[in-house]
Amino acid sequence: MAGTAFAWNDEGHMAIAYLAYERLNPATRKRVDALLKLNPYYAKWEAAIPAGVSEAEARRMIFMIAATWPDQIRTDPQYVDDGPNNGNTPDGSPASSQNIGYADRLRHKYWHFVDIPYSQDGTALPPVPSPNVQTQIAAFRAALGSSGSDDVKSYDLVWLEHLVGDVHMPLHAVTRVSADLPTGDSGGNTELLCSAPCRDQLHAFWDRLVGSQSGIQPPQPAAAGGLPQANEAGELRSATSAARSLPAADASLAKEMSEAAWVRESFNSAKEYVYVPPVGSGPGPFTITTNYYEAARALAKKRVSLAGARLGNLLNRELK
Repeated sequence: MAGTAFAWNDEGHMAIAYLAYERLNPATRKRVDALLKLNPYYAKWEAAIPAGVSEAEARRMIFMIAATWPDQIRTDPQYVDDGPNNGNTPDGSPASSQNIGYADRLRHKYWHFVDIPYSQDGTALPPVPSPNVQTQIAAFRAALGSSGSDDVKSYDLVWLEHLVGDVHMPLHAVTRVSADLPTGDSGGNTELLCSAPCRDQLHAFWDRLVGSQSGIQPPQPAAAGGLPQANEAGELRSATSAARSLPAADASLAKEMSEAAWVRESFNSAKEYVYVPPVGSGPGPFTITTNYYEAARALAKKRVSLAGARLGNLLNRELK
């Protein structure tokens, strides 16, 4: 299972949210803005908004930051991992798929992806764990259109903001199994892109393809004492710039609203664009080429743009 699986970095998720918010009709925007105020992090989000922006811009920025909430709680001690494998595998209990709103203090890391096995060497395919990103998108979008409480709808809204982005990242819909890795490569998290002591992974490379961190070279190592607090204002600026520069989503594809279809697209993209030379069999290390990088970056831009369009369409259609 994907032990450190993030899909897109914060800027990628914010770019998707920016595109989605621009598509919302006035009634849906008003409803979204009201629901986000119920999130326990709302005051933090407000405090991160740069001075001098208009009220409309501030609401859009809060929607953008909210898309990162399911990743924010990974480091919040008020929330806990659940299930084996550092919380990345569902344990089969009813709590793993519960939808109870903000009273839920489980991190549900396994909601971020679906490990559909893929083999290039004939290795037997393991079963697909559930719940996963596909089951949860289906559950949350149904809840948005129900007569349920606003607390649950607010919780589901921020999860949907995030998961619609997750499911459009190819490595969140696949795990490559092989003779070397019979249980899978955790969505590319065990595939190395450089020799020791570098720890850059294939998954992390794809995560950084949209926004200011994109590039073939891995990020600089953290300074002693760990990374500083995220620069939300800088991330918001970068995400907004990235979103505005993306190609427009294909209009016909943007109308596809089946989360199962979104998963199939990402799985097929992984086969066509991820697990191709110079990414070979085994755990690597592999050296990314310019051709691989350019193809990956072009695909990432299309997937992020499409995710934003579909998220906006979903909320317009289903949020009550």
